[in-house]
Amino acid sequence: MSTDSAVTKPKPVLPQTNEKVSWKKRKAELKEHKKEWKRAKLIKQLEKRKQQEAAENTKVEENRSSKGRSYTVSVALPGSVLDNAQSPELRTYLAGQIARACVVFCVDEIVVFDEQGEDIKSIEGEFKGVGKKGHACIQLARILQYMECPQYLRKWFFPVHKDLQYAGLLNPLDSPHHMRIDEESEYREGRVLNKPPKQGKGSLVSCGLRKDVRIDKQLQPGLRVTVKLSKTQSQENKLYKGVVVAPHVPRTEGGLYWGYTVRLASSLSSVFTQSPHKGGYDLTIGTSERGTNVDQATLSPFKHMLVVFGGLQGLEASVDADLNLDATDPSLLFDMYLNTCPSQGSRTIRTEEAILISMAALRQKITAVFPDVSSGL
Repeated sequence: MSTDSAVTKPKPVLPQTNEKVSWKKRKAELKEHKKEWKRAKLIKQLEKRKQQEAAENTKVEENRSSKGRSYTVSVALPGSVLDNAQSPELRTYLAGQIARACVVFCVDEIVVFDEQGEDIKSIEGEFKGVGKKGHACIQLARILQYMECPQYLRKWFFPVHKDLQYAGLLNPLDSPHHMRIDEESEYREGRVLNKPPKQGKGSLVSCGLRKDVRIDKQLQPGLRVTVKLSKTQSQENKLYKGVVVAPHVPRTEGGLYWGYTVRLASSLSSVFTQSPHKGGYDLTIGTSERGTNVDQATLSPFKHMLVVFGGLQGLEASVDADLNLDATDPSLLFDMYLNTCPSQGSRTIRTEEAILISMAALRQKITAVFPDVSSGL
Protein backbone atom coordinates (compact mmCIF):
# COMPACT_ATOMS: atom_id res chain seq x y z
CA MET A 1 0.00 0.00 0.00
CA SER A 2 1.57 3.30 -1.12
CA THR A 3 1.59 6.44 1.06
CA ASP A 4 1.39 10.04 -0.23
CA SER A 5 4.21 12.27 1.14
CA ALA A 6 2.29 15.53 0.45
CA VAL A 7 0.60 17.12 3.44
CA THR A 8 -3.08 17.70 2.79
CA LYS A 9 -5.52 19.77 4.78
CA PRO A 10 -7.73 17.44 6.85
CA LYS A 11 -11.38 17.50 5.99
CA PRO A 12 -13.84 18.37 8.72
CA VAL A 13 -15.34 15.24 10.25
CA LEU A 14 -19.05 15.36 10.65
CA PRO A 15 -20.50 14.00 13.86
CA GLN A 16 -21.42 10.30 13.65
CA THR A 17 -24.99 10.50 14.81
CA ASN A 18 -28.25 9.11 13.57
CA GLU A 19 -29.72 12.64 13.47
CA LYS A 20 -30.16 14.45 10.17
CA VAL A 21 -27.50 17.13 9.45
CA SER A 22 -28.87 20.70 9.30
CA TRP A 23 -27.07 22.04 6.23
CA LYS A 24 -28.63 25.47 6.70
CA LYS A 25 -27.13 25.74 10.18
CA ARG A 26 -23.81 24.36 8.93
CA LYS A 27 -23.70 26.94 6.13
CA ALA A 28 -24.32 29.76 8.61
CA GLU A 29 -21.47 28.52 10.82
CA LEU A 30 -19.07 28.38 7.88
CA LYS A 31 -20.12 31.88 6.84
CA GLU A 32 -19.51 33.22 10.36
CA HIS A 33 -16.13 31.46 10.49
CA LYS A 34 -15.18 33.07 7.17
CA LYS A 35 -16.15 36.53 8.51
CA GLU A 36 -13.95 36.03 11.61
CA TRP A 37 -11.05 34.92 9.42
CA LYS A 38 -11.39 38.02 7.21
CA ARG A 39 -11.62 40.23 10.30
CA ALA A 40 -8.44 38.73 11.77
CA LYS A 41 -6.65 39.14 8.44
CA LEU A 42 -7.69 42.81 8.23
CA ILE A 43 -6.47 43.49 11.78
CA LYS A 44 -3.15 41.86 10.95
CA GLN A 45 -2.78 44.04 7.83
CA LEU A 46 -3.55 47.20 9.83
CA GLU A 47 -0.95 46.29 12.47
CA LYS A 48 1.61 45.67 9.76
CA ARG A 49 0.81 49.03 8.15
CA LYS A 50 1.16 50.80 11.52
CA GLN A 51 4.57 49.19 12.04
CA GLN A 52 5.69 50.34 8.59
CA GLU A 53 4.46 53.90 9.24
CA ALA A 54 6.22 53.95 12.63
CA ALA A 55 9.45 52.79 10.98
CA GLU A 56 9.14 55.49 8.31
CA ASN A 57 8.46 58.18 10.95
CA THR A 58 11.48 57.03 12.91
CA LYS A 59 13.58 57.24 9.78
CA VAL A 60 12.30 60.77 9.06
CA GLU A 61 13.07 61.87 12.63
CA GLU A 62 16.57 60.43 12.35
CA ASN A 63 17.10 62.32 9.11
CA ARG A 64 15.82 65.51 10.71
CA SER A 65 18.06 65.13 13.74
CA SER A 66 21.11 64.52 11.58
CA LYS A 67 20.24 67.49 9.37
CA GLY A 68 19.55 69.90 12.22
CA ARG A 69 21.88 71.50 14.73
CA SER A 70 21.28 70.97 18.43
CA TYR A 71 24.16 73.05 19.84
CA THR A 72 24.22 76.85 20.11
CA VAL A 73 26.95 79.47 19.87
CA SER A 74 26.74 82.70 21.88
CA VAL A 75 28.89 85.82 21.73
CA ALA A 76 29.22 88.39 24.54
CA LEU A 77 30.76 91.85 24.19
CA PRO A 78 30.55 95.18 26.07
CA GLY A 79 28.37 97.95 24.71
CA SER A 80 31.25 100.38 25.30
CA VAL A 81 32.74 99.33 21.95
CA LEU A 82 30.54 102.04 20.43
CA ASP A 83 32.46 104.63 22.45
CA ASN A 84 35.35 104.14 20.04
CA ALA A 85 33.31 105.64 17.17
CA GLN A 86 33.41 109.39 16.61
CA SER A 87 29.93 110.07 15.19
CA PRO A 88 26.40 108.64 15.25
CA GLU A 89 26.84 107.38 11.70
CA LEU A 90 30.04 105.51 12.58
CA ARG A 91 28.48 104.07 15.75
CA THR A 92 25.60 102.72 13.71
CA TYR A 93 27.94 101.28 11.09
CA LEU A 94 30.06 99.65 13.80
CA ALA A 95 26.97 97.92 15.20
CA GLY A 96 26.13 96.73 11.70
CA GLN A 97 29.62 95.24 11.32
CA ILE A 98 29.16 93.30 14.56
CA ALA A 99 25.78 91.97 13.37
CA ARG A 100 27.25 90.93 10.02
CA ALA A 101 30.18 89.13 11.66
CA CYS A 102 27.87 87.16 13.97
CA VAL A 103 25.52 86.14 11.17
CA VAL A 104 28.34 85.02 8.90
CA PHE A 105 29.42 82.50 11.55
CA CYS A 106 25.88 81.46 12.59
CA VAL A 107 25.91 82.94 16.08
CA ASP A 108 22.64 82.16 17.90
CA GLU A 109 22.82 84.71 20.74
CA ILE A 110 24.52 88.08 21.24
CA VAL A 111 24.91 89.29 24.83
CA VAL A 112 25.65 92.99 25.35
CA PHE A 113 27.01 93.64 28.84
CA ASP A 114 27.87 96.86 30.67
CA GLU A 115 31.49 97.16 31.71
CA GLN A 116 30.56 99.70 34.38
CA GLY A 117 28.23 97.26 36.15
CA GLU A 118 25.08 99.38 35.92
CA ASP A 119 21.66 97.75 36.01
CA ILE A 120 20.73 97.58 32.33
CA LYS A 121 17.89 95.13 31.74
CA SER A 122 15.84 96.68 28.93
CA ILE A 123 16.36 98.52 25.69
CA GLU A 124 14.28 101.54 26.70
CA GLY A 125 15.97 104.92 26.67
CA GLU A 126 17.91 107.07 24.26
CA PHE A 127 21.55 107.24 23.37
CA LYS A 128 22.90 110.64 24.43
CA GLY A 129 26.39 110.58 23.03
CA VAL A 130 29.86 109.12 23.50
CA GLY A 131 30.88 108.54 27.10
CA LYS A 132 27.37 108.22 28.54
CA LYS A 133 27.38 105.12 30.72
CA GLY A 134 24.97 102.36 29.80
CA HIS A 135 23.35 104.09 26.84
CA ALA A 136 25.84 102.58 24.41
CA CYS A 137 24.61 99.13 25.49
CA ILE A 138 21.02 100.12 24.76
CA GLN A 139 21.81 101.54 21.35
CA LEU A 140 23.93 98.55 20.33
CA ALA A 141 21.22 96.11 21.44
CA ARG A 142 18.50 98.03 19.59
CA ILE A 143 20.46 98.15 16.32
CA LEU A 144 21.32 94.44 16.59
CA GLN A 145 17.64 93.59 17.07
CA TYR A 146 16.64 95.85 14.18
CA MET A 147 19.17 94.16 11.88
CA GLU A 148 18.02 90.66 12.81
CA CYS A 149 14.33 91.36 12.16
CA PRO A 150 13.15 90.53 8.61
CA GLN A 151 12.60 93.65 6.52
CA TYR A 152 8.85 93.09 6.07
CA LEU A 153 8.33 93.11 9.86
CA ARG A 154 10.51 96.03 10.91
CA LYS A 155 7.91 98.77 10.58
CA TRP A 156 5.70 96.95 13.08
CA PHE A 157 8.30 96.20 15.74
CA PHE A 158 10.66 99.19 15.42
CA PRO A 159 9.05 102.64 15.45
CA VAL A 160 11.06 105.73 14.57
CA HIS A 161 13.89 106.20 17.09
CA LYS A 162 17.10 108.24 17.25
CA ASP A 163 19.18 105.11 17.74
CA LEU A 164 17.97 103.88 14.34
CA GLN A 165 18.37 107.22 12.56
CA TYR A 166 21.18 105.94 10.32
CA ALA A 167 20.12 102.28 10.11
CA GLY A 168 19.54 102.75 6.38
CA LEU A 169 23.33 102.92 5.93
CA LEU A 170 23.80 99.36 7.14
CA ASN A 171 24.52 96.43 4.88
CA PRO A 172 21.70 93.84 5.04
CA LEU A 173 22.35 90.60 6.90
CA ASP A 174 20.67 88.54 4.16
CA SER A 175 20.29 85.58 6.51
CA PRO A 176 18.02 82.62 5.58
CA HIS A 177 14.96 84.01 7.39
CA HIS A 178 15.17 87.34 5.54
CA MET A 179 13.05 86.22 2.58
CA ARG A 180 11.59 87.85 -0.48
CA ILE A 181 7.86 87.88 -1.14
CA ASP A 182 7.93 85.00 -3.68
CA GLU A 183 10.67 82.96 -2.04
CA GLU A 184 9.59 79.45 -1.06
CA SER A 185 10.53 78.10 2.35
CA GLU A 186 9.16 75.66 4.91
CA TYR A 187 9.52 78.24 7.69
CA ARG A 188 8.82 81.97 7.91
CA GLU A 189 8.76 84.71 10.52
CA GLY A 190 5.45 86.54 10.87
CA ARG A 191 3.29 88.91 12.91
CA VAL A 192 -0.12 87.99 14.32
CA LEU A 193 -2.71 90.26 12.72
CA ASN A 194 -5.37 92.15 14.63
CA LYS A 195 -8.22 90.39 12.87
CA PRO A 196 -10.88 88.44 14.80
CA PRO A 197 -10.38 84.72 14.06
CA LYS A 198 -13.34 82.64 12.95
CA GLN A 199 -15.01 80.25 15.37
CA GLY A 200 -12.84 77.17 15.88
CA LYS A 201 -10.00 78.48 13.72
CA GLY A 202 -6.62 80.02 14.49
CA SER A 203 -5.33 83.56 14.07
CA LEU A 204 -4.11 85.17 10.86
CA VAL A 205 -0.40 85.88 10.47
CA SER A 206 1.41 88.13 8.01
CA CYS A 207 4.57 86.31 6.87
CA GLY A 208 5.68 88.59 4.05
CA LEU A 209 3.78 86.55 1.43
CA ARG A 210 1.11 87.69 -1.00
CA LYS A 211 -1.47 85.93 1.20
CA ASP A 212 -1.89 85.78 4.95
CA VAL A 213 -1.38 82.49 6.80
CA ARG A 214 -4.00 80.77 8.96
CA ILE A 215 -2.23 79.17 11.94
CA ASP A 216 -3.43 76.44 14.28
CA LYS A 217 -3.73 78.63 17.41
CA GLN A 218 -5.39 81.83 18.53
CA LEU A 219 -2.68 84.22 19.70
CA GLN A 220 -2.50 87.80 20.89
CA PRO A 221 -2.28 90.29 17.99
CA GLY A 222 1.12 91.89 17.43
CA LEU A 223 3.22 88.92 18.49
CA ARG A 224 6.17 87.81 16.39
CA VAL A 225 5.93 84.09 15.66
CA THR A 226 7.78 81.41 13.71
CA VAL A 227 5.44 79.60 11.30
CA LYS A 228 5.90 76.24 9.60
CA LEU A 229 3.94 76.30 6.36
CA SER A 230 2.01 73.28 5.14
CA LYS A 231 3.73 71.44 2.30
CA THR A 232 0.55 71.26 0.22
CA GLN A 233 -0.91 74.69 -0.46
CA SER A 234 -3.81 75.38 -2.80
CA GLN A 235 -3.26 78.47 -4.90
CA GLU A 236 -7.03 78.88 -5.23
CA ASN A 237 -7.50 79.45 -1.48
CA LYS A 238 -7.46 82.98 -0.11
CA LEU A 239 -5.16 81.96 2.76
CA TYR A 240 -2.14 79.76 3.29
CA LYS A 241 -2.08 77.20 6.11
CA GLY A 242 0.61 76.73 8.75
CA VAL A 243 1.38 75.92 12.37
CA VAL A 244 3.26 77.91 15.01
CA VAL A 245 6.56 76.35 16.12
CA ALA A 246 9.27 77.30 18.58
CA PRO A 247 11.93 79.70 17.23
CA HIS A 248 14.62 77.00 17.50
CA VAL A 249 12.77 74.49 15.28
CA PRO A 250 14.21 75.77 11.95
CA ARG A 251 17.70 75.23 13.42
CA THR A 252 17.17 71.94 15.27
CA GLU A 253 14.92 70.23 12.69
CA GLY A 254 15.33 72.12 9.44
CA GLY A 255 19.08 72.66 9.62
CA LEU A 256 18.68 76.39 8.92
CA TYR A 257 20.41 79.29 10.59
CA TRP A 258 17.52 81.38 11.92
CA GLY A 259 19.17 84.53 13.19
CA TYR A 260 20.22 85.50 16.70
CA THR A 261 18.59 86.71 19.90
CA VAL A 262 19.85 89.77 21.81
CA ARG A 263 20.24 89.84 25.58
CA LEU A 264 21.32 92.73 27.81
CA ALA A 265 23.44 92.01 30.91
CA SER A 266 24.20 94.51 33.68
CA SER A 267 27.74 93.15 34.21
CA LEU A 268 30.17 90.48 33.09
CA SER A 269 28.99 88.09 35.80
CA SER A 270 25.38 88.48 34.63
CA VAL A 271 26.41 87.09 31.26
CA PHE A 272 26.93 83.72 32.97
CA THR A 273 24.28 83.79 35.70
CA GLN A 274 21.38 84.90 33.48
CA SER A 275 21.89 82.35 30.73
CA PRO A 276 18.63 81.36 28.98
CA HIS A 277 19.79 77.74 28.76
CA LYS A 278 19.02 75.24 31.50
CA GLY A 279 22.30 74.55 33.26
CA GLY A 280 23.98 77.56 31.65
CA TYR A 281 26.85 77.46 29.16
CA ASP A 282 28.86 74.24 29.30
CA LEU A 283 31.81 75.68 27.35
CA THR A 284 33.02 79.24 27.97
CA ILE A 285 35.87 80.86 26.06
CA GLY A 286 37.56 84.16 26.84
CA THR A 287 39.62 85.99 24.21
CA SER A 288 42.78 87.94 25.00
CA GLU A 289 46.28 88.45 23.67
CA ARG A 290 47.44 86.99 27.02
CA GLY A 291 45.65 83.71 26.36
CA THR A 292 46.83 80.37 25.01
CA ASN A 293 47.51 80.03 21.30
CA VAL A 294 44.23 78.98 19.62
CA ASP A 295 46.15 76.73 17.21
CA GLN A 296 47.02 74.44 20.12
CA ALA A 297 43.48 74.31 21.53
CA THR A 298 40.98 71.46 21.12
CA LEU A 299 37.32 71.90 21.92
CA SER A 300 35.41 69.34 23.96
CA PRO A 301 31.82 68.37 23.03
CA PHE A 302 29.31 70.97 24.18
CA LYS A 303 25.65 71.97 23.98
CA HIS A 304 25.95 75.72 24.52
CA MET A 305 29.21 77.56 23.84
CA LEU A 306 29.91 81.15 24.90
CA VAL A 307 32.71 83.30 23.46
CA VAL A 308 33.39 86.53 25.40
CA PHE A 309 35.19 89.56 23.97
CA GLY A 310 36.58 92.50 25.91
CA GLY A 311 36.16 96.20 25.29
CA LEU A 312 38.70 98.91 24.62
CA GLN A 313 40.66 97.99 27.76
CA GLY A 314 40.23 94.23 27.50
CA LEU A 315 38.44 91.78 29.79
CA GLU A 316 40.57 92.92 32.73
CA ALA A 317 38.62 96.19 32.97
CA SER A 318 35.31 94.30 32.97
CA VAL A 319 36.48 92.01 35.77
CA ASP A 320 37.71 94.92 37.91
CA ALA A 321 34.41 96.82 37.54
CA ASP A 322 32.24 93.83 38.48
CA LEU A 323 31.65 93.83 42.25
CA ASN A 324 30.21 90.31 42.09
CA LEU A 325 33.55 88.84 41.04
CA ASP A 326 36.35 88.15 43.51
CA ALA A 327 38.84 87.06 40.84
CA THR A 328 41.36 89.49 39.41
CA ASP A 329 42.59 87.20 36.64
CA PRO A 330 40.03 86.90 33.80
CA SER A 331 41.36 83.48 32.77
CA LEU A 332 39.89 81.99 35.96
CA LEU A 333 36.36 82.73 34.74
CA PHE A 334 36.52 80.63 31.58
CA ASP A 335 37.02 77.02 30.58
CA MET A 336 39.44 78.22 27.90
CA TYR A 337 41.35 81.51 27.62
CA LEU A 338 42.57 81.87 24.04
CA ASN A 339 44.65 84.20 21.93
CA THR A 340 42.84 83.89 18.60
CA CYS A 341 45.32 86.09 16.70
CA PRO A 342 48.87 85.24 17.81
CA SER A 343 51.75 87.36 16.49
CA GLN A 344 49.42 90.24 15.66
CA GLY A 345 50.95 93.11 13.74
CA SER A 346 48.83 95.85 15.33
CA ARG A 347 48.99 96.84 18.99
CA THR A 348 45.23 96.57 19.24
CA ILE A 349 42.51 94.52 17.58
CA ARG A 350 39.11 96.14 17.36
CA THR A 351 36.16 94.14 18.69
CA GLU A 352 34.46 93.83 15.33
CA GLU A 353 37.75 92.49 13.96
CA ALA A 354 38.21 90.17 16.94
CA ILE A 355 34.80 88.57 16.33
CA LEU A 356 35.67 87.76 12.72
CA ILE A 357 39.15 86.50 13.57
CA SER A 358 38.06 84.42 16.57
CA MET A 359 35.00 82.81 14.99
CA ALA A 360 37.02 81.96 11.88
CA ALA A 361 39.65 80.26 14.06
CA LEU A 362 37.01 78.40 16.08
CA ARG A 363 34.89 77.33 13.11
CA GLN A 364 37.12 74.42 12.10
CA LYS A 365 37.40 73.28 15.71
CA ILE A 366 33.61 73.29 16.08
CA THR A 367 33.31 71.31 12.84
CA ALA A 368 35.75 68.75 14.25
CA VAL A 369 33.47 68.25 17.27
CA PHE A 370 30.28 68.02 15.14
CA PRO A 371 31.38 66.67 11.72
CA ASP A 372 27.90 65.44 10.72
CA VAL A 373 25.97 68.62 11.56
CA SER A 374 24.70 70.95 8.86
CA SER A 375 26.45 74.32 8.62
CA GLY A 376 23.09 76.06 8.99
CA LEU A 377 23.16 78.00 5.75
